[in-house]
Amino acid sequence: MSPFRWISSVLLVTVTVALALPGPAARAADLGPAPAPISPEDFQKRWEVKGGAYLWAAGLDGNMGVRGLGPFDTHLSFFDILEDLEFTVMAAGEARYDRFGLFADFIYMNLTQAETDLAGFIDANAGINMVAATAMGEFRVVEQGGSSIDVMAGARLWRVGGSVRLVGPGGGSVREADNEVWVDPMIGVKGRWKSATPFYATGWGMIGGFGIASDIDWDVMGAIGYEFNEHVSLLAGYRAAGVDYSNGGFSIDSIIHGPLVSGILRF
Repeated sequence: MSPFRWISSVLLVTVTVALALPGPAARAADLGPAPAPISPEDFQKRWEVKGGAYLWAAGLDGNMGVRGLGPFDTHLSFFDILEDLEFTVMAAGEARYDRFGLFADFIYMNLTQAETDLAGFIDANAGINMVAATAMGEFRVVEQGGSSIDVMAGARLWRVGGSVRLVGPGGGSVREADNEVWVDPMIGVKGRWKSATPFYATGWGMIGGFGIASDIDWDVMGAIGYEFNEHVSLLAGYRAAGVDYSNGGFSIDSIIHGPLVSGILRF
């Protein structure tokens, strides 16, 4: 049989089968009545938006290298950072419809003249400006009353700028600066447990990098909240986040950790 006749036979059989099947109206009847449309009130109830700014009293522990200088150890308490801090922005938010949601977290820190110690030098100073922006899609796998568990997947954008100034025993100095931008894939889980009182517990755990950009990128948080009403709550807890990244002469292997407090608005 020629290819033309074979294709014609297939088309003929396909058309015959299609004509023998019930039409859309018959299929709709077999499936029963169509579901009732969602009312505007019900649609609005399925939406939840919440967020707020927060203060993270974090310290910084780890090491950083810039253009082949270092890596040098950095150990800064919250009070050290507060003394050297020029500007910071920290905020988080979540938008949810039914079981699906989007979580976002943004951190910007700008530190200058952070004193460090490096063997062989009488003075070693570093400046660090850091952006960590996280966006995670969410799916709610468990929900009961005010308690829930969400699985998350997304990415974290890092922008880290570093400058190093080293002064030798003879008074000579060298200064280098560099900026790095990278994106880490992230996965995680987030939970909330609501008691019969206004208090609730919440937390998350995230991990990423996987050698695609960072060797590892992780973030854990646990907190206790108090709901003043359905729209306003206060949250206090502890958060730690770490990243291990290197590219060329730039490297950072650090952990940011400390207590946090946040006011949250819910709509």
